Amino acid sequence: MLVDVTLPQLGESVTEGTISKWLVKEGDVVAQGQAILSVSTDKADAEVPSPVAGRVAKLLVREGDVVAVKTTVAQVEEGVTTPKTDAPKAQPKPAAATPQPDLRAPLASPSVRKEALERGVDLVSVQGTGEHGRITKEDVQRGAPSASVGEAAPPRVTQATQQIASMVNAGGGFVPPIPGVGFGTFKVPAYKKTDGDQIVPFTRRRRITADHMTYSKFASPHVVTVAEVDLHKSAKLREANKDRYKKEGHALTMLAFVVVACARALRETPQLNARVLDDAYVLFRDVNIGVAVDSPDGLVVPVIRRADELGVRGIVRSIDELAARAKNGKITIDDLSGATFSVSNPGLKGNLFGGAIINQPNVGILRMGEIQKRVVVVEDDGEDRIVIHPVMYMALSYDHRVVDGVAANAFLWRVTELLEKADFEV
Repeated sequence: MLVDVTLPQLGESVTEGTISKWLVKEGDVVAQGQAILSVSTDKADAEVPSPVAGRVAKLLVREGDVVAVKTTVAQVEEGVTTPKTDAPKAQPKPAAATPQPDLRAPLASPSVRKEALERGVDLVSVQGTGEHGRITKEDVQRGAPSASVGEAAPPRVTQATQQIASMVNAGGGFVPPIPGVGFGTFKVPAYKKTDGDQIVPFTRRRRITADHMTYSKFASPHVVTVAEVDLHKSAKLREANKDRYKKEGHALTMLAFVVVACARALRETPQLNARVLDDAYVLFRDVNIGVAVDSPDGLVVPVIRRADELGVRGIVRSIDELAARAKNGKITIDDLSGATFSVSNPGLKGNLFGGAIINQPNVGILRMGEIQKRVVVVEDDGEDRIVIHPVMYMALSYDHRVVDGVAANAFLWRVTELLEKADFEV
């Protein structure tokens, strides 16, 4: 019996993967659970196992194909234990790439978009003659296939017209700027190469990261609020215990204290531990904090699960283990999935503060700033004194669709309070 091998759901936000390498060929005998291909996604690389023991009958996609999850990529003859030595070389059919939304629709009113839909005109190919390059009904009529002005052409359903229809039904009217192209009458100047210029092609992961960040800025109305944190007590606590942690093979960092503080504050302010749905939002039960770390392929955000149930020691161990796996290229898709909030740490060579882009589908991200010694005023026995303490600015970016300023400020205030009081057990 032929058993289908499908591309599994490789993380909650992963919708497709690139077939990076086949580990078997048609005719090979495989054991149940044996890896038969490797897949690259925007999260990480993974191997797909055979669901049964048997002989590989068909490879249905090629290396380099981008396929959607749940797509059948191969078939295995269950129970067959003899390799097929004369198996022909696999000639799998190309997989259809997952369609992406086309946000390049030109500037036009809803009524003009409706006209284009009815006439089967792709507005991308129409030159607008209206103000600021806006497309008019006359422009659409001139662009109608095999039709003169005033003569309707039969509609044709394409991805572009479906996009137009959805915009018309939703009220339409807004078209986002196109990266690298422009907006309205403004066009990005063409690049002219100069001696010494170095063109660096996007890797697939860099392209997906760029798309993710662009989507996040487009989808979420970002608001940034900043707090100044006096780390005097937390720094003393760290200094008193860092050598003990070092002997155990771990680094007691300020990042660990920040993650612990965020986990507690998220439990107390659940509006920041949420996700936006189509017409609602969900408050998550678990507090899973993504921590941005560097890897050979760029920045990744592995997840510390149920962070509010871990103390400082548990957070330190989790950060160290995830960072080591990321550095060695051993991070898995499971490690990168399921974050409900994110923390970004620019490291030793950071800066005063910065507003990070929200890691979708989260509704908030906290970015740590550089820790610097500053002059601060403290109260001692009712008297104000000027002292020098380590100070850090923290910036919270939040999604104003579901997070109001009251909740955001309460969350950031609580994180600040925990760090300034050094309310941690180490």
